[in-house]
Amino acid sequence: MFFKGLGNLANISSLVKQAQQMGGKLSQVTEELKTRRVEGSSGGGMVTVEANGIGEVLRCRIDPSLITSGDRELVEDLLPGAVNQALAKAKELHAEAMKSMADGLDVPGLNAMLAQLSGGESGNPTS
Repeated sequence: MFFKGLGNLANISSLVKQAQQMGGKLSQVTEELKTRRVEGSSGGGMVTVEANGIGEVLRCRIDPSLITSGDRELVEDLLPGAVNQALAKAKELHAEAMKSMADGLDVPGLNAMLAQLSGGESGNPTS
């Protein structure tokens, strides 16, 4: 019985090592995602929003004609659509980055979880 427990310790050691590797990769991926840009738009491009790969909104552009028309309600309607589109694209970038980061790690269920986050299906439900 004692020696059976040693096998579990080796598994735990392997998981800890993988977690440490993943932590280092996560920091690198986060820094990379901060530099990536996505854009969402609405109203045929009358409102555009730029975000980075971690979902921070960086810039919002509103067509000057919307401002001069004084149609505040239209701007209020278009802005959330553009923001939501940009954030959805940022989420896709993030999910892709997490999936590539996890390549080569043997953590049961990890690939299936990442596939769910990105809205896809995992071809291998055990990994």
